[in-house]
Amino acid sequence: MKLYLLDANVLITANRDYYSMEMVPVFWEWLLYMAGQGHVKMPIETLEEVRDGGGKAKKDALVTWLTRTDVYETLVLQEDADPELVTSVIAKGYAPDLDETELEEIGRDPFLIAYAIPDRDSRVVVSIEVSAPAKKRANRRVPDVCRDNGVLVCNTFTMLRELGFTTAWIKPAV
Repeated sequence: MKLYLLDANVLITANRDYYSMEMVPVFWEWLLYMAGQGHVKMPIETLEEVRDGGGKAKKDALVTWLTRTDVYETLVLQEDADPELVTSVIAKGYAPDLDETELEEIGRDPFLIAYAIPDRDSRVVVSIEVSAPAKKRANRRVPDVCRDNGVLVCNTFTMLRELGFTTAWIKPAV
């Protein structure tokens, strides 16, 4: 069974552009159901990045949803990041000598990627970022950093296809 680890941009873009909570609530019900089944999770660092908005986001429907106890507890990956793996991701994927400004720029992405390393065959990072191999240092993209670290990566739509999302989905009766 694959475990899809969501980048912050997956939820932000889904709510803003494709599956707004008001227009496509079934997407969010499905996502929470998939999280409860162990198919989709979000590292705490990434979830908090969305929820807290990096200090600049307004409290929108997505932030409100992520603040709900049931959503938070179901969606969050119940693991602690391995600091050595995070450091390794930064060194291999970005540069071993990033300064404070660059570290701030890359945000929580190294944590997301580090969570996939212990089980590379079944954990997949999901991000809407597009590969840009020529980018350097803090400007590197998630798919490229994943590849540098031997981690599987896909975009949102690939995950949705692989997990069988449809707007006709109905939550199974308990």
